[in-house]
Amino acid sequence: MRALLILLISLTVGPVLSAQQCVGNLGENIFTDGDFGSGSDNILATDPGIAPGFVYQTTPPPNDGFYTITNDMARWEQSFGTWRRFGDNSSDPNGYMMIVNASFQPGLFYEQVVDSLCENTLYQFSADISNILRRGSNNILPNVSFLIDGQEYFTTGNIPEDDKWNTYGFTFTTVPGQTSVTLALRNNAPGGMGNDLALDNISFRACGPEALILPLAVANICEDGNPIGLNATINGDQFSTPAVQWQRSFDGGATWADLPGENATTYQHRELSSGIYHYRYLLANSPGNLSSRKCRIVSNTKVVNVVPKRYTVVDTICNGLTFTVGTSVYGSSGTYVDSLISSLGCDSIVRLELTVVADPGLTGNFTVTDPSCSYTTDGRVTLDSIRGGRSPFRYTFDGRPANLGVPTDSLGEGSYAYLLEDRHGCTTADSLQLRSPSPFTVDLGSDHNIILGETVEITVSGTQPIVGYVWTPEGLVDCDTLCPVVEILPTRTLTLGLVATSDDGCVASDSLLVLVRPERLVYIPNAISPNEDGHNDHFAVYGKVPNVQFVPSLRIYDRWGGEVFAGTDLIVNEESSGWDGTVGGRAVPSGTYVYVAEVAFLDGAIERYTGTFLVVE
Repeated sequence: MRALLILLISLTVGPVLSAQQCVGNLGENIFTDGDFGSGSDNILATDPGIAPGFVYQTTPPPNDGFYTITNDMARWEQSFGTWRRFGDNSSDPNGYMMIVNASFQPGLFYEQVVDSLCENTLYQFSADISNILRRGSNNILPNVSFLIDGQEYFTTGNIPEDDKWNTYGFTFTTVPGQTSVTLALRNNAPGGMGNDLALDNISFRACGPEALILPLAVANICEDGNPIGLNATINGDQFSTPAVQWQRSFDGGATWADLPGENATTYQHRELSSGIYHYRYLLANSPGNLSSRKCRIVSNTKVVNVVPKRYTVVDTICNGLTFTVGTSVYGSSGTYVDSLISSLGCDSIVRLELTVVADPGLTGNFTVTDPSCSYTTDGRVTLDSIRGGRSPFRYTFDGRPANLGVPTDSLGEGSYAYLLEDRHGCTTADSLQLRSPSPFTVDLGSDHNIILGETVEITVSGTQPIVGYVWTPEGLVDCDTLCPVVEILPTRTLTLGLVATSDDGCVASDSLLVLVRPERLVYIPNAISPNEDGHNDHFAVYGKVPNVQFVPSLRIYDRWGGEVFAGTDLIVNEESSGWDGTVGGRAVPSGTYVYVAEVAFLDGAIERYTGTFLVVE
């Protein structure tokens, strides 16, 4: 969960108002069910009866005016689109929380009576509340008031859509004769679109002065040393007549037992048998309050560690290794005794029972998958089993910890070192070689220098069979399979690229430059003799195809500027599409004539040509 925003708001019951939040120690939680419990069922099957005016619903999501106890909203079969899906505010995956869909009218959604309280005692109440709506939903925000005996003492204000739990709370002091209160939570905003919340970790505890056993660190004493005194340090004047009860835990702090007669502010730890001891004390405002878990607070836990004088160490090591005890180093089987001063200053006698075993010669059985291509990192190594030695084993691959049976992925070609070590320290170090197929390359040959209209023949060669071709520029080559030789007719200077795929799925690329010189291979005659002898009878535009494509326009004028011929979209090299030397079916006089021709070329250019020619008999 995200960090909690803790708002501890002070309020009172009756005339006694506490202006402080609890700065001392707290007692045990009086609401033992304040976290709503825990269970494997996603929805609590029975109505806990804690929400007056609301109806319990076991088929989520709850409707307006209903509530549900659940351990994980993510496990619901369905939910509202604006609701987040999350679990309770604890580390318990099965911990329950309360989900409230506010009713259309403001009202109480939680109420609990707390009795058997002690008079003149400070208490702290807190609860975790989360707005269920997703961040940015922009619907009605929950607004919760805290009530004591029906009277409002604190309001949270609008609880934001911040996707987290917030903790709100307050402190109050009971007045003389007061031993019971009714605590309630009321949602002030109306239901409908929004105003839905989750509630968890309701806590009600006695609050008192700071109750410490100093120093906080573990107290280390020697087994043959002296007893140690533990002092109750009480900082604060909340308890005018403090009463103390020392306790000890025999299960590491899970449960606690009173130490009979130990009610002073000092306790003497006299047990010097080696071991770890846990102590704390209960503190209340009077001996009578001390007997009630609802009226007392708890100190920090103090740990006393009695360091043993005698140690027995039993170990087995691999031949060639050594075992160090203090300044002594042992490398053969045997029993050894050394006297030392421990780091804690205690006299220690260490008995070492050492066994040295022969190196079994560890051998690893690996499954190795080589990279599929020279440039890929899809290789894999798995240690399947280890022969020889004693488990548990330690395995490192390429300098990093690895696990038996778990593949190490994303490996490229190369050598990888590994280390195997058994429980006795026997090791084997070696390496594995991952190899890829021979590098796949493709070659398009050398660059080309051509005149516009010339074709280029390209021979494609590869070190492996090629099954796929991708050419650039797109559309220049019309071939994507089985293209050992291709022919192109480029219209401009370009770089031809190929990305080829081998039958193993590897990819290689190559490119070449095709330099296209835009020469205009056009021929226009300077004389015609239209005498129908089959030679030079027509005036036409000639050129080398496909350098020259066609003649968009040809116009011919006599010496006085009169137009004698006009033609469009004429075929190049085609005499019949030109001028036959007549006007209106009659031969024109011999002499000089002017032409204006537009010629279209392969690269899309249209050039204008003008000049004169002779008509001769």
